[in-house]
Amino acid sequence: MQKIPMTAKGQQRLEDELRTLKSVDRPAVIRAIAEAREHGDLSENAEYHAARDRQSFIEGRVLELESIVSNAEVIDPSTLTGTRVRFGAHIQLVDEETDKEALYQIVGVHEADIKQGLISISSPLAKALIGKDVGDTVSVPAPGGDRTYEILKVSYR
Repeated sequence: MQKIPMTAKGQQRLEDELRTLKSVDRPAVIRAIAEAREHGDLSENAEYHAARDRQSFIEGRVLELESIVSNAEVIDPSTLTGTRVRFGAHIQLVDEETDKEALYQIVGVHEADIKQGLISISSPLAKALIGKDVGDTVSVPAPGGDRTYEILKVSYR
């Protein structure tokens, strides 16, 4: 299987979620299923069916996280230098149409969170930025038409 690029922070977050699922959520849902079974007829027991659905979700997520973590290739952006955009870079951009500035970090697919400024390496914006340098302009397809950004700063911390 192909290695999945990820920051150490992203890997830690996924490992924490996996640990919580295994040590807290899994035992809790097993108790909930046992309690629901004690209420008798399982065919019309909504609590039992809800607990089984939750168990199915937990087990599926555990398998998914184990696969992601075992195939993760952790890249430490703080070991990188320069002004060329690569995985892990913090990029300050300005939208050339609105003059609005934004700060993003390019991270792995499984750790992206646009609200925190973490964009996936596979996003259109990240794809346009990779390999570019400070002062370069990139055009990114967007639903309302292409957006053009200038790279103001690139850092690795």
